[in-house]
Amino acid sequence: MSSQTLVIQTAFLGDVVLTTPLLSALAARYGPVDVVTTPIAAPLIETHPAIRHVIPYDKRGVDRGWGGLRKLARLLSVERYHHAYLPHRSLRTAALAWLARIPSRIGYSGTWSFLYTASRPKPRAGHESDRLLALAEEPPAAYRPQLRPTAEDERVAAGLVQGEFVALAPGSIWGSKRWPYYAELATKLAERVTVVAVGGQDDVGLGDEIVGAVRLSGRPAVNACGRLTLRQSAALIGRAAVLVTNDSAPLHLATAMGVPIVALFGPTVTEFGFGPVRAGDVALGVEGLLCRPCSPHGPLQCPLGHHRCMRDLSVEAVIAAIEEIGALRRRS
Repeated sequence: MSSQTLVIQTAFLGDVVLTTPLLSALAARYGPVDVVTTPIAAPLIETHPAIRHVIPYDKRGVDRGWGGLRKLARLLSVERYHHAYLPHRSLRTAALAWLARIPSRIGYSGTWSFLYTASRPKPRAGHESDRLLALAEEPPAAYRPQLRPTAEDERVAAGLVQGEFVALAPGSIWGSKRWPYYAELATKLAERVTVVAVGGQDDVGLGDEIVGAVRLSGRPAVNACGRLTLRQSAALIGRAAVLVTNDSAPLHLATAMGVPIVALFGPTVTEFGFGPVRAGDVALGVEGLLCRPCSPHGPLQCPLGHHRCMRDLSVEAVIAAIEEIGALRRRS
């Protein structure tokens, strides 16, 4: 049985995770949906209960260019979808739905809306997951981000570390978003609880720094960076007492897994809509800096050279936030 509805979301990994409430809303309305997304995100969301089928689209690789776009459009047209929802505001996304001849194409008002059959204003305020829900004209918090690791994913995660632990996510593709004191934080936390570094292959070196610092103090730690699939990483984060993270994809994995979060914001701010969403979670940032925020995503390096937005955020402040959540109080 084919799906009536297609969602095209090929933005960053965190954006894909924050689109899951929209998927849930559309599935409740039309039945399970199909999703076009990036190759890295496809395995992460393919087990989501709202999804029938995930179609990977390697827009920067084998499917790049006009030829790849037209090839995918031909494949999508065979499915005869009734509706296409387009949360990613890009010409590529709009053109794909139009070329696939999907009769109902719903996207946000803007530059490419002439390719849509219905345009809706994107709310300026609120969390990004709620702004995406507005595309389906659903109220804020009608659905929350959600991921569904398999039993095998959970088994692998459980085999990596036993007992209670704190997860630290030191990485980000944007260099200025990386808080520089994770190793120092880890040594202090390791006096009370097991520390696990989480992240992708690009974060292995950062994880090694954390584990090396902890082991110098004679305590064990685990570097899970690069050792797990994304779904397994989500399962591992889901077992943590708390996640300390930069403004990066692990924040959204933790949100979807229902884990307490301490999020560290430097060049970006929560007002952009990508902070923690649940009551009780904490977002920390240095107030009063005239240069903050400095860009929508955070540049690779501090434009002014001082990186005070992260360097002035102390280890003590982060530990106090963890205490506020209560993750360590149980072990005191």
